[in-house]
Parts: sequence; structure tokens; C-alpha cells
Amino acid sequence: MKILIKNGRLIDPMTKTDKVMDLLIENDIVKAIGKNLEVNSEKIIDATGYWVVPGLIDVHVHLREPGYEYKETILSGSCSGAKGGFTTICCMPNTNPVIDNKDVVEFINKKAQLAGVVNVLPIGSITKGQRGEEVANLHELKRAGICGISEDGKTVINEDLLNQAMKEAKSLNLPVLSHCEDHQLAGDGVMNKGKLADDLRLKGIPTEAEESIILRDINLAKKAGCKLHICHVSTKGAVGIIRLAKLRGEKVTAEVCPHHFSLTEEAVGEKDPNFKMNPPLRGKDDVEEILMGLKDGTIDIIATDHAPHHLEEKALGFEKAPFGVVGLETAVALGITELVEVGILTPMELIEKMSSNPAKLLGIDGGSIRIGNKADIAMIDPKIEYEINVDEFSSKGKNSSFHGKRVKGKVIYTIVNGRIVVEEGQLITEIIEQLNYNSKIDK
Repeated sequence: MKILIKNGRLIDPMTKTDKVMDLLIENDIVKAIGKNLEVNSEKIIDATGYWVVPGLIDVHVHLREPGYEYKETILSGSCSGAKGGFTTICCMPNTNPVIDNKDVVEFINKKAQLAGVVNVLPIGSITKGQRGEEVANLHELKRAGICGISEDGKTVINEDLLNQAMKEAKSLNLPVLSHCEDHQLAGDGVMNKGKLADDLRLKGIPTEAEESIILRDINLAKKAGCKLHICHVSTKGAVGIIRLAKLRGEKVTAEVCPHHFSLTEEAVGEKDPNFKMNPPLRGKDDVEEILMGLKDGTIDIIATDHAPHHLEEKALGFEKAPFGVVGLETAVALGITELVEVGILTPMELIEKMSSNPAKLLGIDGGSIRIGNKADIAMIDPKIEYEINVDEFSSKGKNSSFHGKRVKGKVIYTIVNGRIVVEEGQLITEIIEQLNYNSKIDK
């Protein structure tokens, strides 16, 4: 199928392109880019006023399948990603069974192909069963198709074990995505440690729990020579540590989630479990330093840490409810509203952190719109205003921190491998039917 995109603002961080152009897609690839293209096409899209950008890539997503399909499935999570403008999503290994062997990787790959919505890349577990006792067979996992390794949700405490895994990751050219949390320091805390936690009579998680492991993992990664990526940075001290490491020339990258750059611990005041995540929302000074880290390039990537939970789980109250919030369908709007509109990032810088830099981290094709490249593209209306409504999410998870928030910026089209999967802001009919059918089966 030929798709002609007319008059869109093409933003490509890898080629530093930011101009109004036409774009032709043919046979799943970008066929032509130029001014006033005149081509006989089955589909012509007037993209006037839209950003036309490389398909977004989320390096930190929890799809829950296998094992927790009542929270999310590969299909529902893929649909959620597509509506958010993501053409590639990387799923974390804390499923049941854990992504620690080729059979689970192959299961996810098959499910993703059957879903046929977005590209899904599994992330392998660092240790078998995420038990922190024995390194998983990383060579087998790489052959099966993982894009990186992580113990996300947990931290590998045994340094010798992590050092072994990091050395293997280097030999396999796999990034290590590190969940940095000293479990002993974090204890059974549920929010940021400080006066507010004391006032609310809630146990706190100190910033040192995150920062101490970041320091440790940067030092271990330097010795092993591997590519280290710090997940969900939340503290002022963490930004400073990563900034200094980069100045020293360390091979470290870092991500931040939209909830950590747009909310502070004050949001926990009503003890709404939809503001409970790990790491927790921090103080105003932490958020200000995160914004500075985004602006100066210390923070390379914006990732969602999309973590869907069932409504009944989040209804258990703040102390008992599980950590985590969904984010795939709100990331673009929050990036535009909280970063671009206020001058912290340019549109180019936002897309770089949501597409080009993730592609570089993973070492995959993507993050750029060039002739001959696979046609993974998102089109965004940066001016449209609306209120976030969780009832409109395609994700099974409705546990968002932003329900009812007024925002700017909406994904209008998502094209994956040359195929339109989101049109006029909605999933195409055949995907909606597939999603509805599967929902009935799940019930």
C-alpha cells in the first residue's frame, strides 16, 4: 500500500531535520521525502499542523503476560502503546514465568506477531527466576531475541553475580537496564521519606536507597565495560551522580518517567494509590533537578515504566496497593504539556528522548525517518487540548496519576511497518474488534 503524507512538520533528531515536508511510504518502507510530492496513492493524509516523527520507542514497559493477563496482555499493551505513538515497546522480565529462557521469549514473540499491532522486544532477566542466585543463560536469551537484560522490580544485590552478568552482557552487546534500589534501605516504605510521610503516617523510602545502587552499578559497569542504563531516575542526587559519570566518559545512560518530571510527593496527600509508584514521587528540589537533567542531556530517555494493575488491587488502600502506574497513552501529552510548552525541551529534543536515543541504546533500526528505512512513524497534533480520561484507555490498567488532567498534544496517526494502526486518534477497526474479542475471552 502507498501512503502519502502531505505538509507535515518532519522532525528527525538523527538527521537534525525540522521542516514541512511530504513523505511517501511504499511496501513498508519510506520511499520518498520532499516538497510537493505528487504520487498516485491509495491513502493521502493531510498532516498540516502535525509533527511527523520517527515511531516512539519505550524501553521500559510491563506487559504482564505471561502470568498476569488480568492486569494486561501483550495485545492490550500493544494497543495502548500504539495509541500513545509507540511503534516499539520493550517488555520487562518480571512475568510468570520470568523471561529467563528462550521458551518465554519465543512465546512473547509469537504473541506479539499474532497481535500485529506494534513491535515488541523482550528484555531478559539477569538472574534465573529473578531470584538473584544464578545468572540466566544470556547467550540463549540473546539468540532468542532479547534486546537487553534487567532485574526490573528488583536489584541484583550480589556484586559478583552482577559483575559476571555485566561481562556477559558486554560480550553479547546487550545493555544492562538497572533498577537501582537498596532493598534494605527502602524497607517496607511506600512513599518518599520526609516530613510529608511522617505527617501522613506512612513509611518512607529514602533517596539514598536509589543513589547508593546507582553509584555501585556505575562502578561495576566501568570495570566490566558494559553499556549501563539507569531506569526511572527520581532524585536530585541521582541526576548529579549520572552527570558526573558522563563527564568522566562512563558508558551510562538514564531515563526518567513522566510522573517523575511532572509530580511531587505532595500528590500523595490524599493517599490515592494511583500516586504510589517505585521509585516514589519525590520532593520539589528533585523534580527541578530532573528537569535540569532533561534540559542539559544528563537524562537521555523518557520512558513510561507502564505498570498496569487491576482496579481491585489499587483499591486496597495506599499502604497495601501495589506500586505502579500506567503511562503509554499519556506520555506524549505530558511531554508536550510539561516540557515543550514551558520551554524546557524543544520538539526535537522531546522526540530525541522518546525515539532516537532509545533506538541508539538498544542498537536497533528506528529513531529516524530516512529513505529506505522501515516506515515506523507517529503523527502528533501538538496543539489539541483535552482532558485525560482513563475510561478511554486501551490498556487494561486504568491506574493513572493523570485522570482528569488538562493537557496539550495528541497522537493522531501511528504507522507500524508501513501499516496504519491508529487513525484519527483511534485504533483501526480490525484491531478494536480483535481487542474486544480477546477481552470477552479473558472474562
